[in-house]
Amino acid sequence: MFDKILIANRGEIACRIIKTCRTMGIKTVAVHSEADKDALHVEMADEAVHIGPAAAAESYLVADKILAACKQTGAEAVHPGYGFLSERASFPEMLKAAGIVFIGPHPDAIKAMGDKIESKKVAAEAGVSTVPGYLGVIGSPEEAVKIAKEIGYPVMIKASAGGGGKGMRVAWSDDEVHDGFARSKSEAASSFGDDRVFIEKFIENPRHVEIQVLGDKHGNAIHLGERECSIQRRNQKVVEEAPSPLLDEETRARMGAQAVALAQAVGYDSAGTVEFVAGQDKSFYFLEMNTRLQVEHPVTELITGIDLVEQMIRIADGERLTLTQDDVVLNGWAVESRVYAEDPYRNFLPSIGRLVRCRPPEETRSDDSVVRVDTGVEEGDEISMFYDPMIAKLVTHAPTRAGAIHAQADALDAYLIDGIEHNIPFLSGLMQHPRWTEGNLSTGFIAEEYPEGFASIPTTAETEKVLAAVALSVELINKERFDHLPGRLRPHTGRVREDWVVSLERDVRELDHSKHHEKDYVAVRIVEGYPTVPIEVDLTFDEADVKPMTVRSDWAPGEALWVGTVGTRDVTAQVRPVQNGYNISWRGLAMTARVMSPTTAELDRIMPIKLPPDTSKMLLCPMPGLVVSINVTEGQEVKAGEALAIVEAMKMENVLRAERDLIVSNITCEPGDSLAVDAVIMEFE
Repeated sequence: MFDKILIANRGEIACRIIKTCRTMGIKTVAVHSEADKDALHVEMADEAVHIGPAAAAESYLVADKILAACKQTGAEAVHPGYGFLSERASFPEMLKAAGIVFIGPHPDAIKAMGDKIESKKVAAEAGVSTVPGYLGVIGSPEEAVKIAKEIGYPVMIKASAGGGGKGMRVAWSDDEVHDGFARSKSEAASSFGDDRVFIEKFIENPRHVEIQVLGDKHGNAIHLGERECSIQRRNQKVVEEAPSPLLDEETRARMGAQAVALAQAVGYDSAGTVEFVAGQDKSFYFLEMNTRLQVEHPVTELITGIDLVEQMIRIADGERLTLTQDDVVLNGWAVESRVYAEDPYRNFLPSIGRLVRCRPPEETRSDDSVVRVDTGVEEGDEISMFYDPMIAKLVTHAPTRAGAIHAQADALDAYLIDGIEHNIPFLSGLMQHPRWTEGNLSTGFIAEEYPEGFASIPTTAETEKVLAAVALSVELINKERFDHLPGRLRPHTGRVREDWVVSLERDVRELDHSKHHEKDYVAVRIVEGYPTVPIEVDLTFDEADVKPMTVRSDWAPGEALWVGTVGTRDVTAQVRPVQNGYNISWRGLAMTARVMSPTTAELDRIMPIKLPPDTSKMLLCPMPGLVVSINVTEGQEVKAGEALAIVEAMKMENVLRAERDLIVSNITCEPGDSLAVDAVIMEFE
């Protein structure tokens, strides 16, 4: 077995690999850019080597620097993780020439499967179901339109060397093919250094189901069941689960057999994933093969009990698989949420900055559930514009799908992040979405269910009672603490006020400021109890004859998490003080709660709500990014839907379009400018 392994990656996957190496007694070497010099993976590794500036193209993507780090530290093998050099065939060839082992498949398999055009030909020859399409290289937009017409709309334009949704467009018309072809080629060239694209039939209402395979260097290959990865945004996965609620045993066996046949056709000798696009009728077609470890591999690990990183290392060392297909048993259900630094209330635009507070839920393991957090950052770290905006992968496991979803919702409630925007409100809302809980999924789920963008889930009478109960308990405890602080006037005597009103207002991030927003007022009466720590009070809401609801919690002033029970319901809510109240986050809701007397509440009802200034006559930069192009000129009349500008962020080109007919009056920037979020790009008449 290897004595020392270098990890040619960063972030959560580098930390994940280090954890397995520790259990195997293998020393680790981290590499890092200037931006990552204080990163968690650098801290966790036994050694670390600086390999260049922040930009990945000058550090993590430079194979010569990785090789030099291996020679400097005496590393015998390299694990590439995913992304960066993981699927570049020239990299393992370079390592082999230097006598260093690549922990991944052999270069020929990477070449055969890394090119999406070539991989489909190999798959067809191996008897794998493939999607109808044109696999040749396409030279011009006009040729792309002609091919799309022959295949029949809708079609998918994809980068041949692509991955992660980059260089990928769905087109429903000639104009969309013409525009999408240019955008796909541009993204493919900037992301992969290869601008070739191909076109295939787009399966409507599809699901994304993938099979995890393992192969060794002795001709053995097995599969470890499937993962459902249909919850995607812009073709990038957001939530994954294993197994899939779509498949039955027969379909799983057929899909697994095809994946193994493809792996054996290319002599695959590592962990890999064969991806399929599946119809709602359980039909399936080969999509691509990822010749690396997948981001979502933890859900497979939790339902099989197999450490995929360990298997990759053992296979690279020449060991035979000790597992047969009959040894693979799927146990329970696992759900993974990708926690991203992005703002769900601004169409999931990237958010960068300092993690002022970052406290994941506690990792636990019991017969009822498992909570696992794979992360590469910690409190105080900075989310940089140079790399993927993932903060962590939050994974839960339970005996049933419903149990895993419930555990995921609880864990999301306890995930505390301040300093940047993040997608936890969306993930929390998703866990309660009826279509998700029913397993009625497709890759269009987010676009179909949130066509106007994500807005926080609506409150109900029940959720308002929970939020009001939490707010009142916090207010009572704080008042009791203030009454007994040294140096204050004599604390009150007599009974605590019985009647209270809690006003609930949406967090400012969630508001559509073009509309008037009413507050909700919840009347609460204390039936019994006193605000001590831990608190236990009986409350009634609105009607005096309602059976009292007991509220219990150990919360103390200053704590960010309120953990307790409201009636029979276990509740974990995040509490942040704001002026004259508290911001309470729970189950995808973020509400500003203010506790007041009934008289004060009557006055509060007639107070006007201050709205922000009107920015409807401006095009604001929706994320920190680089201006690629300005597509209009001053004085130009523009129709709704026309492209105004293109801004690049997180390696993705974002086309900013006119929301209505307008005239451009002033352009305030030019291509090449770096803009902050909400910077004015242009103004309209």
